[in-house]
Amino acid sequence: MKLFVYGSLRKNQKYHYYLEKSSLVSEQAWMKGELYDTGKGYPALKEGIERVFGEIYEINPAVLANIDELEDYKENRDHNLYLRQSASAQTDNGPVDVIYYTGFQSSLFQEHIASGDWTLHTFMQQKPESLLYFAYGSCMDLERFKLAGVDQHFREPLGKGILNGYSMKYTFIVEDGGRGDILEDGGVTEGIVYRLPFEAVDYLYKREGVVPGNYRAALVNIEVNDVVIPNVLTFIVNHKGEETRPPAHYAREILRGARPFVSREYHLKLKKQLLMLGMSEQEVEGLLSE
Repeated sequence: MKLFVYGSLRKNQKYHYYLEKSSLVSEQAWMKGELYDTGKGYPALKEGIERVFGEIYEINPAVLANIDELEDYKENRDHNLYLRQSASAQTDNGPVDVIYYTGFQSSLFQEHIASGDWTLHTFMQQKPESLLYFAYGSCMDLERFKLAGVDQHFREPLGKGILNGYSMKYTFIVEDGGRGDILEDGGVTEGIVYRLPFEAVDYLYKREGVVPGNYRAALVNIEVNDVVIPNVLTFIVNHKGEETRPPAHYAREILRGARPFVSREYHLKLKKQLLMLGMSEQEVEGLLSE
């Protein structure tokens, strides 16, 4: 059976050890609903039309029994705080039938979490003095930061970051072509990890169009110098389209920004990707000669 978790059972959360021996199916899953902070250190989901983000695990009956106990859930009991239900969750590889726990008592629904992401919500509430940010698309290019007058925030790159389990593809479609995204498909994405002051988050949210819903902020685990660092900020496309050739200026920013940091093999992979999307070899080679 598959379990969708959206709160304290997620990676890097306090009760994740309940799932440490269970197989991860997807860490970028979501389902319809609304997410609330209960004020007690854990969230509650209720019915709604928004997106609630979480993870899916393959579990056995023994794990389910332990989590039932954690959630203080018993079948057919009137005063349960949570109900265990079934639904379909969405992943980058299609829908998955899951079980999940939804809030039953109205006292649970204290503060609406607009992002639908408990891990992000609790991290941002801390307002850390600085945080780590993983750039995999045009945000690897310093020139754009200079034009925006925010390059002072991006002068402390840790170096190459590796996001395992994901591929970078151009799935956000605008008038002149595709923009970068990451899909959870078992691939590998390289990029740049920056240490940023917390004040730089406002710029990134505006640049990525978080409020209009173009991209959403998310926290991922990134490998830097063979060490896996948890809770690194990145941005993921909300409504993914068919991968589309990017415009030349955008492809140039990615190749130019990536070249000093990513591996030679990955830089070649970025070029081959552009060829597969319809650019000629002359166009691709010309991107860095202009």
